Amino acid sequence: MPLWIPITIFAALCQNIRTTMQQKIRGILSVDGANFVRYLYGAPLALGMLAFLVWGTGRQVPTLTLAFLGLVAIAGVAQIVATSLMIHAFALRNYAVGTVYSKTETVFVALFATFISLEPLHLLSWAGILVCLGGVAILSVRGNFSSVRSVLADLTHKGALFGILSGAIFAVAAGTIREASKLLTEGDFLVRGITTLACMNTIQIVLMAAYLAYRDRPQLGKVWFNWRSSIWVGIFSVLGSAGWALAMTLENAALVRAVGQIELVFTFIASHLVLKERPSPGEWFGSVLVVGGVVLILIGR
Repeated sequence: MPLWIPITIFAALCQNIRTTMQQKIRGILSVDGANFVRYLYGAPLALGMLAFLVWGTGRQVPTLTLAFLGLVAIAGVAQIVATSLMIHAFALRNYAVGTVYSKTETVFVALFATFISLEPLHLLSWAGILVCLGGVAILSVRGNFSSVRSVLADLTHKGALFGILSGAIFAVAAGTIREASKLLTEGDFLVRGITTLACMNTIQIVLMAAYLAYRDRPQLGKVWFNWRSSIWVGIFSVLGSAGWALAMTLENAALVRAVGQIELVFTFIASHLVLKERPSPGEWFGSVLVVGGVVLILIGR
């Protein structure tokens, strides 16, 4: 099995945990405050990973060019904007609508890879992406097919529009992370991936801190005051981001993000095993679609 696949699955699991925790702290923080915690507590961890690779294992930091830093900055800003839009989508409508439409990211990433990165996908991989998206839609509404129709028919609602826009901008972030990592020609995939992440997170924490200091200074204090709950968002965020960065260093970003749709299956499994909830036939069907779509993607790659 190619190494990028288990790394992607790990990243999807961490992202699932981080998103759940980020939703919980929305009761005490604003949209921007909830967004900021993932960088505030994540950036030091990313820099710590890079320091360990350099001083603990003897690796060298790759040469950083202006082109690389420019792409990383674009990816960082895109990720900030997309995350805020996704949280807004949750608030404007509900978690299901926000999730379904933000997951259109996989289609946008595939278009980015095909027409900008010149890494086109096979027809079977495209089919797998669409099958996964169908499974995500079903799982997001807990297998209720009438709700699926309602969610998909609600394209004109602001929550849906915010979700789609977040998916498109997340795709920009994923595509530019992939392009930035390709500019690092020195070192193995581990040091290249973590270098990309550390640079991006550092830029993000500076930009978000400056933005909050200007627009919503009280949130800076609330983030620090609620560090016990916020820090876990940062930890799982940086673990997930590290996984995405490493996987995209190894493989086409479209394939990585498509396989990452298995994240919703983890939610389904958790509700069944941890919360002891009885899964509906629709949830089983949605899970099968996501897993089947991932298999199609891997066969078609």
